Amino acid sequence: MNKLFIRLLKARNLTPSFLNPDYASLTPPSLMPDIDKAVARIKKAIASNDRILIYGDYDADGITASTVMEEALKYSGIAPNNISIMLPDRFADGYGMSPRLITFAQSTGVNLVITVDCGSRNHSIIDELNTLGIDTIITDHHETEDKIPDAIAVINPHRKDHPMDALQNLAGVGVAFKLAEALSQAGLIPPGQEKWLLDLVLIGTICDSMTMTGENRILSYYGLKVLSKTRRPGLKELMRRAGVKNLNAESIGFQIGPRLNAAGRLESANISLNLLRASSSLTAAPLAEKLEQLNKKRKNEQISATREIEERGVSDDPVIIETGKWHEGIIGIVAGRLLETYHKPAFVLTEVEEGVYKGSGRSFGDFNLADALRFAKESIIGGGGHAGAAGVKVEQKNLYRFREQINEYYHSLNLPDQSKYLIAHPDLTLSDFSDLTLDFLNDLKSLEPFGPGNEEPIFRLRDIQLIGATRMGSERNHLRLDLRDSHGNYLKAVAFFAPEQWLNLDPQFDRIEPLIKLTENEFNGVKSVEARIIDICLIDG
Repeated sequence: MNKLFIRLLKARNLTPSFLNPDYASLTPPSLMPDIDKAVARIKKAIASNDRILIYGDYDADGITASTVMEEALKYSGIAPNNISIMLPDRFADGYGMSPRLITFAQSTGVNLVITVDCGSRNHSIIDELNTLGIDTIITDHHETEDKIPDAIAVINPHRKDHPMDALQNLAGVGVAFKLAEALSQAGLIPPGQEKWLLDLVLIGTICDSMTMTGENRILSYYGLKVLSKTRRPGLKELMRRAGVKNLNAESIGFQIGPRLNAAGRLESANISLNLLRASSSLTAAPLAEKLEQLNKKRKNEQISATREIEERGVSDDPVIIETGKWHEGIIGIVAGRLLETYHKPAFVLTEVEEGVYKGSGRSFGDFNLADALRFAKESIIGGGGHAGAAGVKVEQKNLYRFREQINEYYHSLNLPDQSKYLIAHPDLTLSDFSDLTLDFLNDLKSLEPFGPGNEEPIFRLRDIQLIGATRMGSERNHLRLDLRDSHGNYLKAVAFFAPEQWLNLDPQFDRIEPLIKLTENEFNGVKSVEARIIDICLIDG
């Protein structure tokens, strides 16, 4: 093991069990509330030949969770023609259980509805299903109310009457997998067969930005192994078109996930669902190509909206609130881009009908969007979400008041400097490049997949010399730095879409301490270690 890697493990207080987690150490699913009731109801469904409707969500977590649940039921003995899946339409239904599922369940003779990634706050829909004699099992990971819905089972680690601290970082697909585990332990699924679902658990967990420690570390560690030899024609076709070369958190989060999400953002999440369920490359290929085109369209619309906002300029308010006429499916991404650029919480709202705006917010640090919307309840039609992400609807006549109240709430908190939450913190400081070898990169891969709580390592380079700075790209907005340490070792560092101050670095006069991540570069069959620049500190003198 590389000595630099040993230093990194000590700096992060990581143990051998983190590097090689034991699948058997997963939290027993039997500890989750109501999971025994869910297993009993599924056993009854098998015996009674019941028809089951899986109801999911339109994002990558909901799509993967729906597929996991379907396959777990098939493994358990439910006939495939007795299982159907319904995903909400972002534009017609919004988030959660839609009233449309009542009509669908009645028309198809459904006896049991199983939710994934939703349902914990849909009391009225579940009450109506109960009056029709249709049972419901909820599997979800969102916050619950004090009173849970009157379902056969509510499997949610956030239940206030039965919180599961060890499982509260599970994505919706992770909760669905715990039910698959329980079905396996009950003897309905052959031992170990549930592990083949972990490729989808990994994708949904990364795409929902869940913490990658504890239970998720185990699930994602084995999920990466399963994904590397996935049997799914749809994933194979998607990865081929996306140009995925290395399977890791980056390729999942920035190549696979955006394509799966593009369908629900712009058209219908069923495109992605059908891709994951495809039984052959012949079926999967046109779906993967459709997602490729939708993702390109999503990028263009996102860039156009962001550019429009930046060209007209944002206000000096502590919370950015921008309105316009953009595609509803991209406003959350645009809000995230504004946060990254201006280091402020941001809401982006688009007109969805005459006089009504729908918005999406992104935040960080100590500013909780869900609390902010509660403060501004008098100026909105409705809204809610989490601390870092939320949705809202506002009448046009109340937009000014909404902006006032959100920023009033921010000021009332008297928050200390929030920029500290956006500063990259190095794991180690280096002044010698000799340990930055391909062997070290291979050691780093044992920490994959990265994510919140297990971020990709960052290194600060100190006492090094800048010997070259070159602009790259057709628009000359990318940067290559050539660095040398005091022992004469060289390192190439690259920044894409670099800030202007970086592009103007002068090797003759500027002394710098870059913050970097490491990556493997291959050119003409030769592999080498390369740096990706995260930040640059200018040093006086």
